[in-house]
This record gives sequence, structure tokens and C-alpha cells, in this order.
Amino acid sequence: MNNLGTTYFFWFACVFGFAGIHRIYNKKFFSGFLWMFTFGFLGIGQLIDLVLIPSMVDEHNIKLKQQLGLSEVGAPLEQQAIATTVYEPQQHNQVMTTAASSAPNREELMVQLLKAAHSRGGQISVTQAVLDTSASFAEVEATLKEMVNNGYVSVDNHPVSGVVVYQFVEL
Repeated sequence: MNNLGTTYFFWFACVFGFAGIHRIYNKKFFSGFLWMFTFGFLGIGQLIDLVLIPSMVDEHNIKLKQQLGLSEVGAPLEQQAIATTVYEPQQHNQVMTTAASSAPNREELMVQLLKAAHSRGGQISVTQAVLDTSASFAEVEATLKEMVNNGYVSVDNHPVSGVVVYQFVEL
């Protein structure tokens, strides 16, 4: 992820004769070298770039997130969730009917996740959510991603452990 301040710092290098470094930093190699060899397009390009730098950095960061498979807010776009169930051959029908009748629907699971996050200070990890709701990892993860896409939850990393946590900002 490129930083706006760093890009402006590289822009300032034009004072020392190094025009275009800010463009190279943002992966605009052709125009960066063009700016470098023409002294910032005779200085006009450098001045115009003062206005264009924020969009240049945003464009670079969005492309980078897309390459990494992340949405604009940082949530994974495609992540395979694998649900597995182990059945014993003689109890196959009993386990299947019990699991189907006790599984909460999507709305109930969202409410359970909300209550679990409320008891944990407004943020929760997938593992904590599975522990609190007794739902499967796949169900919890899919429901949390749906809540992120609907804007109810934001995704962040725990500052110490780096674990992905879902923050319920309204709690």
C-alpha cells in the first residue's frame, strides 16, 4: 500500500532534479521516466501532479488490493469455506435430522453474532463466534462476510496477534 505522504515527499525530489520519482513509486513507469528525462514535463507536469497525486495513490492501492483478492475495505473477496460433517454409518439419519433442526437460520445467527460481539466489547473473531454460537466455521464466516458487505461490520486485524477481527461499530 502506497502512502500519500511518501508520494508527496517523492514529488518534492523534483527540487533536486529528480522529477517523476513519485510516478515510478506509484507504478506509472512510462510517465515516471518521461517526467524524469523532461524535468517534469518542463515543470508543468509536476505542478499538475500536485492535484493528481491523491487519485494516483488511490488508484495504485485499489489495483494492489484487487491483485491480493481484497475488496476496497480490505475484506477478502473470494475465500473458500469448506464445511465437513462426519457421520457414523449407523447413526446417519439421526445426526442429519438433529443438525437440520438445531441449525439457526441466517437472521438468528446474525443476532447471536451481535450478542457475542457485544459481550466481547464490540469485536469478535471467527473462532470466538463459533465458540459462542455453536455454528460451523463456514456458516459463521459466510454470515460475517455478508454483514461486512451490508455495512453492519468492519474488518480489522487485532493489533497484537494479527488475527482478523470483525468490529461492530455501533456497539
